[in-house]
Amino acid sequence: MVSLTDKRPDKLGFKARFESFFDTTSKIVNTSDRRNPVDEESTNQPDEALVSQDAQAGVQRVQATATVWTRSHLIGAHICIWLIYFVVSLEEVVLRSLNPYVTSSFSLHSLTSATNIMSSIIGGVAKIPTAKILDTWGRPQGIGLMTFIWVIGYIMMASCKNVQTYAAAQVFSVTGAQGVSYCLTVFISDTSTLKNRSLMLSIATSPYIVTTWLGGPVSQSIIEGPGWRWGFGIFAVVVPVVVAPLTILFLYNQRKAQNQGLVKPVRISLRPEALKRYAIEVDLLGIIILASGMALFLLPFSLYSYQKDKFRSPMIICMITFGGALLVFFTFWERYLAPKTFIPFELLMDRTVFCAGLMFVFVFFNSMVWGSYFFSMLQVVWGLSITNATYVSAIYRVGSCLWALVVGLLIRWTGRFKWLALYFAIPLMMLGVGLMIEFRRPNSDIGYIVMTQIFVAFSGGTIVLCGELAMLAPSNQQHIAAIIAILNLFGSIGSAVGGTVATAIWTSVFPAALRRYLPADVDAKKVYGSIIAQLYYRPGTPARDAINRSYGEAQRYMLITSLALLGGAFVCVALWRDIRIKDIKQVKGRVI
Repeated sequence: MVSLTDKRPDKLGFKARFESFFDTTSKIVNTSDRRNPVDEESTNQPDEALVSQDAQAGVQRVQATATVWTRSHLIGAHICIWLIYFVVSLEEVVLRSLNPYVTSSFSLHSLTSATNIMSSIIGGVAKIPTAKILDTWGRPQGIGLMTFIWVIGYIMMASCKNVQTYAAAQVFSVTGAQGVSYCLTVFISDTSTLKNRSLMLSIATSPYIVTTWLGGPVSQSIIEGPGWRWGFGIFAVVVPVVVAPLTILFLYNQRKAQNQGLVKPVRISLRPEALKRYAIEVDLLGIIILASGMALFLLPFSLYSYQKDKFRSPMIICMITFGGALLVFFTFWERYLAPKTFIPFELLMDRTVFCAGLMFVFVFFNSMVWGSYFFSMLQVVWGLSITNATYVSAIYRVGSCLWALVVGLLIRWTGRFKWLALYFAIPLMMLGVGLMIEFRRPNSDIGYIVMTQIFVAFSGGTIVLCGELAMLAPSNQQHIAAIIAILNLFGSIGSAVGGTVATAIWTSVFPAALRRYLPADVDAKKVYGSIIAQLYYRPGTPARDAINRSYGEAQRYMLITSLALLGGAFVCVALWRDIRIKDIKQVKGRVI
């Protein structure tokens, strides 16, 4: 079989060119030299063993699986991944559309962003123990566990009686959904070379291009038909049915590898000493400290407006104080006290890896700040229906996934990724967000908003792929799951902080503007608490004009904050090394 690094592509026929896309000779990159993580001469060395003997059990099992499965199974697995992403993408569009109506049904529309904060925090830190499950137990076992958590979240959402239960359900739902998506990203990384990884990731997420047009009508029919509870109930049934084929296929080939003697069966013990050992391995105490600190520090900025004394409330002061103290203690714990840290610090301190993670914080912060109430603004300020608002808000996903295919081909062709992020992606995103500061005015044409979303979409699709490669290129297969988990943790931190800032701006600017501009006979508190109350007043009436003006003022502060943080993202990208990934061999077995 011809390797992807074959230097004679002109001599290959069509069949050989197709077969060359599946590489069975990949090796792990030696990252001991941090000054030059890519050893160009290593590509000429003899192939290593089929399974890395020093790797963890889960890594050995995926290497053995990639060795024994057929090309048809590899292709079938990626088709299953595409179908799972189809459901994930449709679910995200529908969930985003239903969220304002769920919080409004409890007269707490202003908590639309706040309900996402805890789910972002828990969803981010949950990937750390998930990474350990993938590395010690196996990839399909991790996907199965995350699917179970995902379904539990949907069941809780469908049956919730108050916004508190809904917020708790979101923690389960987001943790499970992001966990499944994370497991799929690890799987794609395990079964593709660095040269083709961006292309394969972009192909896997291409369903977003299709589901955007389906999500709007589905959301509209749910709201006007059986109601939002049935929307969650439908996905509680569909999700496990779609995930099952990939899990079964993977387990089948793992058993095949075991029968051939490539790997030994992994025995999972639930004895107290085994559980204690696992808790130490994943640094469970460190994860709890980090999650508790982030939650206590960030949530007060979303909840202070509901307290009589605002920030002077004893509860708010205590939460911020103890949250900040826990975050400081977490750093001390990881550096000096933890028996084992869940973060491979030697790799994380690599300049490219750390700056890429920090870039994700800035980028996710930016999108969360201005995007938290963007869907509501489309309906209220520009008078769009749920379907049309869904189309506009989903431009980012359609454009980013469509453009990602082009980016994947460019990276495969050039073998480099820094230039795309530095000279194209970040500047274009800054342009799009900057233009929104002007066009977010209520009297602006919706066409200008669509234009800015296209700019943000093309830049976002490029940034995500380049950032993933920046974190993965200096590492080896042993650390793929951990690095992707840390990547998602950085993104979740950015989303959580961004959601907190968005809610803080919203709760301080929007109600004050309503009280200032609304006619005296309109209940500002009722309008503030429900998007349904906001839509009750017809366009052109004094009350609706006042509501639109208030939206514009709040969005102005959000967009200025977002643009400022993108400057930090630009600096981070500039500090990356310009790594040439074309000749790096990182994974083993039959891969793409």
